[in-house]
This record gives sequence, C-alpha cells and structure tokens, in this order.
Amino acid sequence: MREKVLILNQDYSAIAVCTVQKAFVLVYLDKAELVSKANGSLLHTVSKAYPVPSVIRLQRYVRVPYYGISMSRHNVLRRDNFTCQYCGTGKNLTLDHVMPRSRGGETSWYNLVAACMRCNTRKGDRTPEEAGLKLLRKPRRPSLHSFLQQHLNADNEDWQLYLH
Repeated sequence: MREKVLILNQDYSAIAVCTVQKAFVLVYLDKAELVSKANGSLLHTVSKAYPVPSVIRLQRYVRVPYYGISMSRHNVLRRDNFTCQYCGTGKNLTLDHVMPRSRGGETSWYNLVAACMRCNTRKGDRTPEEAGLKLLRKPRRPSLHSFLQQHLNADNEDWQLYLH
C-alpha cells in the first residue's frame, strides 16, 4: 500500500500527509474521522472490512507551528519539477546559485535553482545575464499547500477541495 492520506485539522485545513496504515489507526482509535474514502478499496481484518481512507480529519484541533518547507537539495529540485531552470532538461541536475556565493549570493529559496551540469558549468561564477542564460522561472519559496498539491497526490480529486 503506497497510497497517501491527507490529514486535515479540525477546521478542515490541510496539515500533513501520512500512510494509509497510520490514517487507519487514527480513525480506528477515534482520534480522526473519515472524510473521504479511496476508490472502493478495503482494508481487511480477521472479522471485518474497512474502507481505505483518502482524507481524514482530526477530532481535536492541533496547533501546528508553521516553519515552512525545509530547504534541502531534494525540495529545491521538487519545487523546480526536476528540470533545469535554464534549458528545461531533466538530466544530470545539480543546484545553482543564481547570484554566485563568491559575489555575496545567499543559499536561500530565492537564490537556488535546479540546473543541469552543462548549464551550471556554462554559467560558472557569473550571473545568468552575464553568461547569456535566462531563467525559465524566478525562484520562490513554496507554500505548504502548493507543495502538497503539486507533489504528493495532485491527481486525487478528493484532496482538491482542501488544497487551496
């Protein structure tokens, strides 16, 4: 079972994603309620069958401190859809500082982009303009909702109502 389940807070705001097993335990222990079932799938025990959850809602409101999406190599690549932000290829990806670190560029969501080895080498220790390169998309900090929607289960219609 590789499906994921969207967890909603008591106010129906999306707060996390978990495995089907964890969601089932939360529902079974009455810590959450089933909001939406997966397409006709069932979880079987010795004596009963239960619907597989797609969306659950916690019974109690949980205050979640929001620190944002952690900045990591993998999350930068995910934000950029695993494509070079200069030429659009998906092969041999690395990270590139738009404003080179040697010129005071920071390691932040706004200065890091996915780049293929070829474009990264071509750019070198220059800005994209100096190297004759143009960014396909300006780097930005992703929101939790956009990250969940774009990368976890974007085709799941049950989730669309809660991811905005």
